[in-house]
Amino acid sequence: MTAPALAHTSDELIRAEAPVLAHNYHPLPVVVARAEGTWVEDVEGRRYLDMLAGYSALNFGHRNPVLIEAAHRQLDRLTLTSRAFHNDRLAQFARSLAELTGLEMVLPMNTGAEAVESAVKVARKWAYEVKGVAPDQATIVVAAENFHGRTTTIVSFSTDETARAGFGPFTPGFRIVPYNDLAALEAAVDETTAAVLIEPIQGEAGVVIPADGYLTGVRELTRRNGCLFIADEIQSGLGRTGTTLAVDHEGVVPDLLLLGKALGGGIVPVSAVVGRRDVLEVLRPGEHGSTFGGNPLAAAVGSAVVELLETGEFQRRAAELGEVLREGLAALVGRGVEGFRARGLWAGVDIDPAIGTGREISERLMREGVLVKDTHGSTIRLAPPLTITGEELRSALGSLEKVLGQGA
Repeated sequence: MTAPALAHTSDELIRAEAPVLAHNYHPLPVVVARAEGTWVEDVEGRRYLDMLAGYSALNFGHRNPVLIEAAHRQLDRLTLTSRAFHNDRLAQFARSLAELTGLEMVLPMNTGAEAVESAVKVARKWAYEVKGVAPDQATIVVAAENFHGRTTTIVSFSTDETARAGFGPFTPGFRIVPYNDLAALEAAVDETTAAVLIEPIQGEAGVVIPADGYLTGVRELTRRNGCLFIADEIQSGLGRTGTTLAVDHEGVVPDLLLLGKALGGGIVPVSAVVGRRDVLEVLRPGEHGSTFGGNPLAAAVGSAVVELLETGEFQRRAAELGEVLREGLAALVGRGVEGFRARGLWAGVDIDPAIGTGREISERLMREGVLVKDTHGSTIRLAPPLTITGEELRSALGSLEKVLGQGA
């Protein structure tokens, strides 16, 4: 029996989801049907400026023509072999990504959470085989308020009870310390420590930027204590903060670098662990894998993403327009904005709770044709595609000023 056709209005489509989709998200009530560049359009034809960019997955805009063309070319040739065989796109992708990041070897995966899980496995194996930690005793130090994904192991070291409650028992082997606190980190590291895993900027926590010198301190501390520094740049990397990587602001090179989101150009899920050869070489055939990891379509799109970044254009745009973003937000402090944190084209904006929650402000902005996302109560995140124009950015800031002026 043929399923009945779905209705086509936004309200009807939203209602149609409720009985058939698990309720693990609470999206804004907008139904996107088309998109290009920095703009999306709903099923009724209303246009919205996208100031979220898929949590940085769409750094290069919706349907970037260079990336779409790369995908089309590959779709006409080959999409999947699995890693049971070689494919003709993977070596180029791995080589160019290693060169872009200044590292040596690539472990291709699909989602950001897979990259984190892979790094945890690599760090533990390295601890046992290279550092000499006793079997099953390796520990990994992480930061409070982190967000590295949603798998069982990853939520085991989350401090967000919404992400944890009801999902135990939890995976052992992790120590949690305050973010941006080198003394606490030093106290937590001992002879069992395989790695320190941190976000150079904590995105989900509200774009929390550590003090100058923190990342340098983490690098020095891990080197001195003989453990790995794993930088999760799944949201912060690939141009978002005005440099290729957020760690570049301090000239720091981690032992393992985690990438995802923008690496797939908003077309296919692509992630990777990029790192030192002597660390990633602890993996041997059969010990880790992914059917889709490193597939030809992903490699083709990922290679095109790297080519876009090699020009430096998107990093420059993020840095230059980031100043426009900072100036615009600074002008709103005391006028509905209690404070903000920004680096490049990425900002966490704390709204005066008397005016509204982050969700309420996001809904008001939606009605003004601007899409953002809330986090942690009265904070909203701004992360537009790096293709946004100065005029579009100023328009979005003007819309924010307007909804803040409307009061509670």
